[in-house]
Amino acid sequence: LQQYYFEDYLVRHIRKLQAGGKPIEIRGKNRLTSLEHHSDHTTLTIDTPDGPYRLKTDWLVACDGPRSTVRELLGLEFEGHVFEDNFLISDVIMTADFPTERWFWFDPPFNRGQSALLHKQPDDVWRIDFQLGWNIDREEVVRPDNVIPRVRAMLGPDTPFELEWVSVYTFQCRSMRSYRHGRILFAGDSAHQVSPFGARGANSGLQDAENLAWKLSLVINKLAPPDLLDSYDRERVPAARENILNSTRSTDFITPKTPLSRLFRDAVLDLAAHVPFARALINTGRLSVPAVYDNSPLNGADDDQLPAATRPGATLVDLPLPAQHGGWLSKRLGGRFQLVAINAPAVTARALTPGDLFHCLDVELISLTTEDAPLLRERYLAEADSAIYLFRPDQHIAARWTAFDPQAIDAALARASGQTSKTMEPAP
Repeated sequence: LQQYYFEDYLVRHIRKLQAGGKPIEIRGKNRLTSLEHHSDHTTLTIDTPDGPYRLKTDWLVACDGPRSTVRELLGLEFEGHVFEDNFLISDVIMTADFPTERWFWFDPPFNRGQSALLHKQPDDVWRIDFQLGWNIDREEVVRPDNVIPRVRAMLGPDTPFELEWVSVYTFQCRSMRSYRHGRILFAGDSAHQVSPFGARGANSGLQDAENLAWKLSLVINKLAPPDLLDSYDRERVPAARENILNSTRSTDFITPKTPLSRLFRDAVLDLAAHVPFARALINTGRLSVPAVYDNSPLNGADDDQLPAATRPGATLVDLPLPAQHGGWLSKRLGGRFQLVAINAPAVTARALTPGDLFHCLDVELISLTTEDAPLLRERYLAEADSAIYLFRPDQHIAARWTAFDPQAIDAALARASGQTSKTMEPAP
């Protein structure tokens, strides 16, 4: 999905929210020039064509990209690696009967000694990436009279195409040490950067937003203490490091930096044509998957009778549901705390919990059975007859049990929403 489509969908949704009365503004031609960071607020100085103005914020989320002005003004730095290889992006418009899948070449005849990538995008647009190496003339390589022969050599002389967009990029695998600095929080590329191999960049930024949004909402509405936001740091920094590790491994395989690395890579490619085990070693970018927050301070009770894939800290494992439940579990869950009872007797929320927290947080109780959704047994029960799962608003699992325990559920909900003094300590 091209970025301009994604941005258009976001703006359309914002306009819809605005029409419904949500206090959201998009301010164009506004540029941050300075900030004053205090213990209970941040004051920004914004420059516009009509002159500067000051803006006082209770909380500031810095989503201002890899060249973050907020990060620069605070004097904060990245830790990690900058890769020197240059890649040429050539988006071409063509009608082709290639399968809708991602193709990757190592040392192809049309780009000797380097790699190349082809994948389809909407509207008959195809993304072609050519590895160029280190020392290049950027202005020269993007000229159409240099790009078109490269593309034609790849596609063949009889395939008509039109250049839509051409650019050269390098990439980094870097992260800030911490994403929370008092009342300022960093998300997306302003907090971390990865190579494009594996679709980890935009996906991890969305996961940052999903993780932070519900916590910030609880804090702003005085339903949780500000310390809850420390868990954003405790969960998303390790997730970024995991992405950087996997992304760096892909990069090292695609663009080996030493003779030994190249020898290993080429040996794997040679073996893969003949020996099945070697095919699993080919690494052109392991596709992004959501991080499991195994060491999250918000994780509550667990029962090892239940499947490991749906343990506390993991995101939901999707499966089809009956139409009255939304068709898919992922569509049924999210946006609030939800308690899912599987093959468990129906219990009202009032009977379930003795405390007020269940009601203050507007927890929803959902009853499902394996008769309605057989995959629930494999993915959420294993050998157990029943299970109770507490889901967070971002669809991660907070705690789980094999039977109702009102006091344990209250304790897990308190921990997951930052209501206890031990919330910031890892669960045993």
